[in-house]
Amino acid sequence: MPDSADFHILLPHPLTPAPMIRAVEAGITVLAEGSLVFHYRVRGDMARVRVPEPAFVAERHDALWEHTCFEAFIGREGDAAYREFNFSPSGRWAAHDFGGYRQRLDDPPLATPCVRTRSTEGRLELEAVVPLSSLPGGAAWEIGLSAVVEALDLVDDGLSYWALRHPSRRPDFHLREGFVLRHP
Repeated sequence: MPDSADFHILLPHPLTPAPMIRAVEAGITVLAEGSLVFHYRVRGDMARVRVPEPAFVAERHDALWEHTCFEAFIGREGDAAYREFNFSPSGRWAAHDFGGYRQRLDDPPLATPCVRTRSTEGRLELEAVVPLSSLPGGAAWEIGLSAVVEALDLVDDGLSYWALRHPSRRPDFHLREGFVLRHP
C-alpha cells in the first residue's frame, strides 16, 4: 500500500470526536490499466478501535457504515446523481446509486472491487481498487472521501465520522458540498 498516493486529511465531525485517533487520511490514484484506487489510513490507538474481522468471501453487503468502514461518493460535475462506495476492513463492500440527495435508486451491477487491509499496532490501512467502468461516466468527477470509525469505548453509539469537509451541523456524507475533490 503505497505512501506515494496524494493523501488528504479527513476531519472528525465536531459532534463525534475520537480522542484515540491521531489522524485519518484518504487519497485516490488512477492506474494506467483503467482502475481507480481509493487509499485510506487511520493512525492512533488501534487497540481502542473496533475493526471488522475478515470475511470468508469479499461479497457485497449492506450497512457497512454501522461499523468501521471507508466511503467514497462520486458524482459527475453538474449532475445531481452520484454513486456511493463502502469498503470494510473485512473485505466486504457496497455500492449504491442515488438520483439526487439521498434518493436511492437500484444498486448497480458492478465487478467486485479488490479490497486489501493492513493493520499494525498504531495504524489501519485500506486500499480498494475499482475499475473505471464502475464509476459514473463523464468528463469530470466531484468526489467526497470519508470514514466511519467505531471505537470500543466511546459513549453513545461509538461511531465517529470523518470527511474532507462537513457541510452540516450533523454528520452527513451525502451532501454534495462535501464532494470537494475534483478529477481530472
